[in-house]
Amino acid sequence: MTQEKASAAARITELAQETLQIEADAIQNLKNKLAANNAATFVKAIELLLACHGRIVVSGIGKSGHIARKVAATFASTGSPAFFVHPAEASHGDLGMVTKSDVFVAFSNSGETSELTAIVPIIKRTGAKLIALTGNTTSSLAQLADAHIDVGVEKEACPLNLAPTASTTAALAMGDALAVALLDARGFKPEDFARSHPGGSLGRRLLTHVKDVMRQGQDCPQVSIKASVTEALFEITAKRMGMTAVLDDAQKVVGIFTDGDLRRLIEKTSDLGKTQLADAMTKNPTTIAPDLLAAEAVEIMERLRINQLIVTHPDGRLMGALNLHDLFAAQVI
Repeated sequence: MTQEKASAAARITELAQETLQIEADAIQNLKNKLAANNAATFVKAIELLLACHGRIVVSGIGKSGHIARKVAATFASTGSPAFFVHPAEASHGDLGMVTKSDVFVAFSNSGETSELTAIVPIIKRTGAKLIALTGNTTSSLAQLADAHIDVGVEKEACPLNLAPTASTTAALAMGDALAVALLDARGFKPEDFARSHPGGSLGRRLLTHVKDVMRQGQDCPQVSIKASVTEALFEITAKRMGMTAVLDDAQKVVGIFTDGDLRRLIEKTSDLGKTQLADAMTKNPTTIAPDLLAAEAVEIMERLRINQLIVTHPDGRLMGALNLHDLFAAQVI
């Protein structure tokens, strides 16, 4: 590498490090301001959001608009119905989306964004509450807000101190702080999150039950306690689960016979025909109820280091079976 290229590479790395440090400092300063000055207004903002009987309407323009869109999405995915409204479009009809039951959350670093200052008085007249996040405590938005949160930064990460960088990072972080504090105040649980994310991996883990993935009927391996080891082996081979449930005359599970049990049996004797299944199976196997989450089946398998689980009715009757491959196929794992 030439000295010129080395110098350019060093400059690139230096700027990257400076950017990360400036933005990290901006968030740290937000934390300090929250503890010193913003705590009361932050709590008031959460109280306004909790009392909202309509929707949280989030708005901003330019880079602040991008932040507002993301914060609206975070509110919506964590149990607080929210949507984004572009302030320029609001002036041309979209303001009709805002009602007196809503809370309007405005993002503007200057606090003087003309598109927002034009519609905020109208929003206030409808009876909607206003939360403003700005970098200017004396701005028009700050003065009109029912709760104003200072997200000002000392400088942008941009070397020219022009492009919104640290200011947008700070605004996004504070928006996330509002969303997190609100979901906790609402008692929002992982199951609630899953219901708004049914297509994601978390949704599958928290919405998929054992009964949704278990094999049942003719697909579930099962033999009578009176069966021979050879018959049990044929059942294991036919159903391809690496096991078979062993049932008594009342169809209740009394044991499980697995590939592992077969290997241990072969170590003891080569004459499988002389061995009773009752002597070779694992008695009182671990079972699971059909209405439990499939994620709980994964936890049991990992904790006990087993690959299969028998699913039973509360009275012990066989209902189905599942193994790790079934859970992989259902994308629970």
